[in-house]
Amino acid sequence: MSTETNVQTVKDFFAAVGRGDRDNLRALVAEEIEWIIPGEGWPLAGTHIGHAGLEDLLQKASKEMEITSPEPPEFLAQGDRVMVVGFAKGKVKATNSTFEDHFVFAISLRNGRLTNIREYVDTQALARASEMDASPRP
Repeated sequence: MSTETNVQTVKDFFAAVGRGDRDNLRALVAEEIEWIIPGEGWPLAGTHIGHAGLEDLLQKASKEMEITSPEPPEFLAQGDRVMVVGFAKGKVKATNSTFEDHFVFAISLRNGRLTNIREYVDTQALARASEMDASPRP
């Protein structure tokens, strides 16, 4: 696939996530998709594999977090790799604590489908916002 096609596929993936369009998501990712979120101390960290892992992760994210002001990300690509660089603000629902998150998604594609996502986020900010004894932050 061309670099431009891969970028559009990744954009379509993020749009489907935003809409909660599970059918389109399954069509855009390989059955063996692997989504890795490094870190400890917050509910989304870990390795999520396959369509079931993707579904579980997205359900957890919807239950646990609210993104209040995402900024349009930047897409950088070379061959079958697309990097998504961005910033978002949000809150952890259980604690009502806010966070600011600069992120990078390193995404690999094969045959027009996402095969691997490695998400680099501010794990310290997210873990701090997830602490049950944390005071709500403005």
